[in-house]
Amino acid sequence: MIRKAFVMSIHPGNEVEYERRHRPIWPELEAVLKKHGVLSYSIFLHPETKQLFAYAEIDDEAKWKAIASTPECKKWWAYMKDMMPSNPDNSPKSLEIKEVFHIEK
Repeated sequence: MIRKAFVMSIHPGNEVEYERRHRPIWPELEAVLKKHGVLSYSIFLHPETKQLFAYAEIDDEAKWKAIASTPECKKWWAYMKDMMPSNPDNSPKSLEIKEVFHIEK
Protein backbone atom coordinates (compact mmCIF):
# COMPACT_ATOMS: atom_id res chain seq x y z
CA MET A 1 0.00 0.00 0.00
CA ILE A 2 1.15 3.52 -0.86
CA ARG A 3 0.15 6.49 1.30
CA LYS A 4 -0.51 9.82 -0.48
CA ALA A 5 -1.12 13.18 1.15
CA PHE A 6 -1.73 16.55 -0.46
CA VAL A 7 -3.20 19.95 0.30
CA MET A 8 -5.73 22.00 -1.59
CA SER A 9 -8.00 24.85 -0.52
CA ILE A 10 -11.52 26.14 -0.96
CA HIS A 11 -12.75 29.66 -1.44
CA PRO A 12 -14.08 31.22 1.79
CA GLY A 13 -17.81 30.79 2.18
CA ASN A 14 -17.90 27.44 0.36
CA GLU A 15 -17.32 25.20 3.37
CA VAL A 16 -20.88 23.94 3.73
CA GLU A 17 -21.41 23.44 -0.01
CA TYR A 18 -18.05 21.68 -0.43
CA GLU A 19 -18.98 19.19 2.26
CA ARG A 20 -22.51 18.77 0.86
CA ARG A 21 -21.11 17.85 -2.57
CA HIS A 22 -19.04 15.10 -0.96
CA ARG A 23 -21.85 13.54 1.12
CA PRO A 24 -21.87 11.35 -0.80
CA ILE A 25 -19.67 11.77 -3.83
CA TRP A 26 -21.19 10.53 -7.05
CA PRO A 27 -21.41 6.73 -7.11
CA GLU A 28 -19.75 6.63 -10.54
CA LEU A 29 -16.77 8.60 -9.21
CA GLU A 30 -16.48 6.35 -6.18
CA ALA A 31 -16.48 3.34 -8.52
CA VAL A 32 -13.66 4.90 -10.59
CA LEU A 33 -11.58 5.53 -7.48
CA LYS A 34 -12.02 1.95 -6.27
CA LYS A 35 -11.38 0.52 -9.74
CA HIS A 36 -8.12 2.45 -9.85
CA GLY A 37 -6.86 1.00 -6.59
CA VAL A 38 -7.90 3.62 -4.04
CA LEU A 39 -8.23 1.72 -0.79
CA SER A 40 -9.05 4.68 1.43
CA TYR A 41 -9.49 8.41 0.80
CA SER A 42 -10.22 11.17 3.31
CA ILE A 43 -10.34 14.96 3.04
CA PHE A 44 -10.14 17.23 6.09
CA LEU A 45 -10.92 20.97 6.26
CA HIS A 46 -9.02 23.46 8.39
CA PRO A 47 -11.79 25.87 9.45
CA GLU A 48 -9.64 28.98 9.72
CA THR A 49 -7.36 28.72 6.67
CA LYS A 50 -9.86 26.90 4.39
CA GLN A 51 -7.02 24.50 3.57
CA LEU A 52 -7.98 20.96 2.68
CA PHE A 53 -5.76 18.07 3.72
CA ALA A 54 -6.30 14.95 1.65
CA TYR A 55 -5.02 11.49 2.53
CA ALA A 56 -5.33 8.44 0.30
CA GLU A 57 -4.12 4.87 0.46
CA ILE A 58 -3.58 3.40 -2.99
CA ASP A 59 -2.20 0.19 -4.42
CA ASP A 60 -0.48 1.56 -7.54
CA GLU A 61 0.95 4.94 -8.50
CA ALA A 62 0.18 4.55 -12.24
CA LYS A 63 -3.46 3.66 -11.59
CA TRP A 64 -3.74 6.67 -9.24
CA LYS A 65 -2.45 9.01 -11.93
CA ALA A 66 -4.80 7.46 -14.51
CA ILE A 67 -7.84 8.62 -12.53
CA ALA A 68 -7.29 12.15 -13.86
CA SER A 69 -7.96 11.05 -17.43
CA THR A 70 -11.33 9.41 -16.72
CA PRO A 71 -14.54 11.14 -17.87
CA GLU A 72 -15.95 10.86 -14.34
CA CYS A 73 -12.99 12.68 -12.79
CA LYS A 74 -13.03 15.40 -15.44
CA LYS A 75 -16.76 15.91 -14.88
CA TRP A 76 -16.18 16.11 -11.10
CA TRP A 77 -13.43 18.70 -11.53
CA ALA A 78 -15.71 20.84 -13.70
CA TYR A 79 -18.43 20.53 -11.03
CA MET A 80 -16.04 21.57 -8.25
CA LYS A 81 -14.02 24.33 -10.00
CA ASP A 82 -16.18 27.16 -8.65
CA MET A 83 -15.50 26.00 -5.09
CA MET A 84 -11.71 26.06 -5.10
CA PRO A 85 -8.58 27.35 -6.84
CA SER A 86 -8.26 25.32 -10.04
CA ASN A 87 -5.86 24.75 -12.92
CA PRO A 88 -6.81 25.44 -16.58
CA ASP A 89 -7.95 21.79 -16.95
CA ASN A 90 -10.29 22.31 -13.93
CA SER A 91 -8.18 20.09 -11.67
CA PRO A 92 -7.84 21.52 -8.18
CA LYS A 93 -4.58 23.26 -7.42
CA SER A 94 -2.82 20.90 -5.05
CA LEU A 95 0.54 20.27 -3.52
CA GLU A 96 1.72 16.78 -2.62
CA ILE A 97 3.08 16.49 0.91
CA LYS A 98 6.12 14.37 1.75
CA GLU A 99 5.65 11.80 4.50
CA VAL A 100 8.20 12.31 7.26
CA PHE A 101 6.81 9.97 9.94
CA HIS A 102 4.52 6.95 10.13
CA ILE A 103 3.64 4.39 12.76
CA GLU A 104 1.35 1.37 12.58
CA LYS A 105 -0.05 -1.03 15.11
